[in-house]
Amino acid sequence: MKTYIALLRGINVGGHNKVPMAELRALLTKSGFENVKTYIQTGNIICQDEEGDVIDIESKLRNTILDYFGFEVAVLVRTRDQIQAIFDRCPFPEDQKTNSYFAMLSHKPDHALVIEAKEKTYDNEVYDIIEDALYFYCANGYGKAKFSLNYFERKLKVDATARNYKTMVKLLALSSEN
Repeated sequence: MKTYIALLRGINVGGHNKVPMAELRALLTKSGFENVKTYIQTGNIICQDEEGDVIDIESKLRNTILDYFGFEVAVLVRTRDQIQAIFDRCPFPEDQKTNSYFAMLSHKPDHALVIEAKEKTYDNEVYDIIEDALYFYCANGYGKAKFSLNYFERKLKVDATARNYKTMVKLLALSSEN
């Protein structure tokens, strides 16, 4: 039985795409997932499943949500070990790491696109792209950052969803309980 962490994008934002977490947990349990947990309202799911791989789990979650709630949701799934590896390879010193954002990318971007994206810089904003993750630190806070996740999605030709350090720590802790 593998433990997966699913990150949903664009739910419960501004009253749109409402997905109550208790209802989602019940739905996923009924759909065959085991030990389903959620963390905060922004779509963080920890679950276990015997079958399939990450792509199969993404598809199953996306279709289950579409069938039940009636709208499409971007879903990115990684195993617990993959999320741990992304967290551990953060290239920033500890004081920056604890204030960083970790963006999981739908796939490893083409190297030429990574080089092209890295040509653009802003003062007080540091990022690195390693494998299928983007690490982003902004000294003035994420809300004041000039870079956005949309910039990286366009430049790298990937889908992405980001979580802050505290959320990553919590997801790893919750998933270690399974």
